[in-house]
Amino acid sequence: MGLLGEVFLLPFAPVRGSAWVMRQVLQEAERIYYDPATIRTELARLEERLEAGEISEEEFDRQEDELLDRLETATRASAGTGEWTAQ
Repeated sequence: MGLLGEVFLLPFAPVRGSAWVMRQVLQEAERIYYDPATIRTELARLEERLEAGEISEEEFDRQEDELLDRLETATRASAGTGEWTAQ
């Protein structure tokens, strides 16, 4: 389509730009969410909350399982590609 296609699609440039920005934000959010350091920090905070009596043992177990699942996913993703890639 070339130049003519670009001219016809020009009115949609803000939409395409917004979609690109949203993809970038999503990728960064997933990178942080699956960052092993972030997950380990959350595990430490969770243990502190349990020791302080802020949460029950059942709640601790539930949240710990979720965090360990995230850590496993992050480890598998980084082992397969060398880094986390959100797709």
